[in-house]
Amino acid sequence: MSDGQNAIGVPAAAVYALGMQRSDVTRDDGTWVGLSLDVQDRHQPGLCVFTAGAQLLVSQMSQPVLLAVVDEQHEGVDFWRTDGYRSFVPPLRADAGRALAGSPERWAHRFAQYLIDSPGSPLHEGRWLLSCESPLRRWRYADASHAEYWSSMLVDGHPNGYIDWFLHAHSWEVLSLRPMPDADDSRVKAYRRQAREGTLPPVLLWWVSGLDCHLILDGHARFAAAVAESVEPPLHRTVPRDDLATRTEEAVGFYEDELARFAGLRAIHGPAVPDGAATAGPQLVRLLHDLNTAEQPTWAWPLPGGEKQWRRIARSQNWPCT
Repeated sequence: MSDGQNAIGVPAAAVYALGMQRSDVTRDDGTWVGLSLDVQDRHQPGLCVFTAGAQLLVSQMSQPVLLAVVDEQHEGVDFWRTDGYRSFVPPLRADAGRALAGSPERWAHRFAQYLIDSPGSPLHEGRWLLSCESPLRRWRYADASHAEYWSSMLVDGHPNGYIDWFLHAHSWEVLSLRPMPDADDSRVKAYRRQAREGTLPPVLLWWVSGLDCHLILDGHARFAAAVAESVEPPLHRTVPRDDLATRTEEAVGFYEDELARFAGLRAIHGPAVPDGAATAGPQLVRLLHDLNTAEQPTWAWPLPGGEKQWRRIARSQNWPCT
């Protein structure tokens, strides 16, 4: 291994002095939706997704964290955890939970600072959304307890397992980056009391589109405590956002094209045909509003050395399937 390289065979990532602008995202009625993060000067994150054909590698500060293979039928992903992940969020004290309870905005700003300060976070340059809203909550049936539902959303298996896209298509399950603690773990017991009091700090998730799954960045014990107490875990999820300027231009272009289409119809069929504004206008408003929370696929980088390098890493982590 040459100087300046590391366990996965890529140049060691530099620690950049990051620039970031934050702005609140709200609905038309003023309801807070999330925190927009505009990050500059971080070209490759410390917690990074690499690809090599159907193989994926998640590394943190150049150390393997998660290896994965998409199956040939594209019905799911086999994975292998290395236990190398380290949370970049410091331990959250009970007094912080009480002070910030009921304030997802304040939690978002706190997590944003941890994300931007740590070289081991997934942030890279571009636009991000940090939000307390999550599609994970949409799938629970009214007659299912929180314990039943959230246990079912947690991907089984350690150190290896399978993310089933066939049975859980677009349900976006939760995959822990280290073994989940038991309900009688000392940390879980402490958080269980906070869960009962309603002061449990949020679990921080990162949606990775290549896995169609959420990874737990911080809060394994808090998630376990919520399940043990059968309460809904408070969540904050971070995802890349669409390029606002490009998507705005596309939305406006759609509106103009619709008006031109209706103008053509009016030229042929006369003024009885509407000018299209009543139809295209509300569509434009919806498109522009959705830009506040629109997501884009997770960025991934080509793994230097390709599939051969990926297999070498997998063998070094003792994954039997390789």
